[in-house]
Amino acid sequence: MSITKKQRTVLFLPDNITVKVDEGDNLLSAAAGAGVYIDAFCGGDGVCGKCKVKIAGGEVYADRATLKQEDWESGIRLACQSTVRTDLTVSVPEKTTASGQALKRKPKTTRTISARSLESLIGTWDVDPPVTKLYLELPEPTLEDNISDMQRVMRGFRQARPDDPEPNYDHPELIRELPAVLRESHWKITLLLLHGKGDDEPDRIIDIEAGDTTARLYGLALDIGTTTCSGVLVDLNTGRIIAEASGYNAQIRYGEDVISRIIYAGRPGGLRALQEKVVSTINTIIDDICKSVIISPADISYIMAAGNTVMSHLLLGLDPKYIREAPYVPSVSQFPLTKAAGLGIHAHPSVRLFLYPCIASYVGGDIVSGVHACQMAKSPEISLFIDIGTNGEIVVGNEEWMVCAACSAGPAFEGGGIQYGMRASAGAIENFHIHPETYDPMIVTIGRIKPSGICGSGLISIVSELLESGVIDQQGKFNRSLDHPRIREGRNGWEYVLAWSQDSLIGEDIVITEVDLDNLMRAKGAMYAGYQTLLNSVGLGFEDLDRIIMAGNFGAFIDLERAICIGLLPDVDRDKFYYLGNASMLGCQISISDVKRFRERVQVRQLITNMELSENPEFMTYYMASLFLPHTDMSLFPSVAEKLPGA
Repeated sequence: MSITKKQRTVLFLPDNITVKVDEGDNLLSAAAGAGVYIDAFCGGDGVCGKCKVKIAGGEVYADRATLKQEDWESGIRLACQSTVRTDLTVSVPEKTTASGQALKRKPKTTRTISARSLESLIGTWDVDPPVTKLYLELPEPTLEDNISDMQRVMRGFRQARPDDPEPNYDHPELIRELPAVLRESHWKITLLLLHGKGDDEPDRIIDIEAGDTTARLYGLALDIGTTTCSGVLVDLNTGRIIAEASGYNAQIRYGEDVISRIIYAGRPGGLRALQEKVVSTINTIIDDICKSVIISPADISYIMAAGNTVMSHLLLGLDPKYIREAPYVPSVSQFPLTKAAGLGIHAHPSVRLFLYPCIASYVGGDIVSGVHACQMAKSPEISLFIDIGTNGEIVVGNEEWMVCAACSAGPAFEGGGIQYGMRASAGAIENFHIHPETYDPMIVTIGRIKPSGICGSGLISIVSELLESGVIDQQGKFNRSLDHPRIREGRNGWEYVLAWSQDSLIGEDIVITEVDLDNLMRAKGAMYAGYQTLLNSVGLGFEDLDRIIMAGNFGAFIDLERAICIGLLPDVDRDKFYYLGNASMLGCQISISDVKRFRERVQVRQLITNMELSENPEFMTYYMASLFLPHTDMSLFPSVAEKLPGA
């Protein structure tokens, strides 16, 4: 159960900008999120001493760091070393020229995707899982009552649930173990029942446990990602999440993307090795979760999982070879209900694993799970569902129809193809502002340590800021006329120095280059062209959308205004944007808790039609037009046109 943090109001002077933050939030990050520029070169490590502010009202928790005694006593603090304790008034010193003239500093408009309630999207769900337990106390057999053991169990079931059809049992292991379990438990047993496919279909007995184990009914939701796998343990008696864990997919040693892994699977022993690695990752997650709540993996009664098409194939040991070859056909799209232990997963032999179905080679069960979670198939409103990654997946539609596509955005948003790109980990630049006159940076890193590279959200911030300040033009080229030491010609062409070597964790200058900018424009251009192609295929435009739903962990860190500024997201009413989070996991969590919501997935998959963008001539036309910041057609981006002189 999460603890709700107190909200605090921070007023930044002289900009007169107010922002709401959680108590305990870092002051430098709060300023960056509010669009307030503060000198900060070291990412928040506290060593450059540039981010001095004066606390004019309220209290902060602060580290004195490099501050002089007189500064400390006068209320001066380093923003990066201060956390919000109460409502605050913070005075930010203005930068001045050598003659003492104040330099202009215009606050930037920033906006995260609304944190409003998601109930209108995901709705509510009952605690009615696909598996249940039933405790029975059976009479011992006698010469007068010597029916078979299974008949005795069935009679006990009918007495406990006279209105339900008699359950099925269909695996020999159950029969072999039944006599011993009944006698060792003194005829006090718990049935583990799997619901039928419909309300009228009988349940299935998948296990018989000694004693009363009804209090131990757990389900595991799994998101099997290409890079990261995550697990959430749900108490199926209450519907509450009680533990979670995640870890890197151990397959990563054989390739960072799905294409590399498909190729590796074609080598002798490759497919088996890849399956073993993802199973070992899942087992580590299960073990970590079980240790944290002191239960056995055998207490997990059901596993609901989702992954992209390739990950699902590799988990089941299916050859993914033809997924990457035209006409891009997976082995199967509707995966069979599988015994988890048969795959090597740490679980009771009877536990079933359900994998969400895929739609096409590059639109997998993770997307079906997300679309299922946000109830697009039950809403008359037209929604655009977006999951941004190496392969960007897009779905548009409503309760009557849905069209989906995958576009290869490339790895730029995950740090790939960027000279100093990195994943979103400690030291990655995640937020960036630039002073409009001095062109000096304000850098905030993950973990607030010296910068070591640039993650996806940081890349979007950097490019947006450079564009708005005129350091780069709409073609992604640096303004050669600006005389500034940070704007220079480097080994790989023109570049901007984000952090000098003495301010970086890696001991060398961290830069962003024109090659990096070109790779970003290709990635965002592919996504935007994908939206346009899908919408045009059904005769719609951006103005016809009622909702834009961002999924995936990356979406949590995207600044909406900046993503629109570079042309990654459409320039529409900001209130139409929603952030769903890890939609794949959310769909699994809902399905494992409520069997009725789980059954709705069939309708979701039946509604979705796939479009291959690589075979669509319009996509390339849209793509070429998108290789501009934000776009060659500025009428699509009216709010950005107002911010860019000469646009």
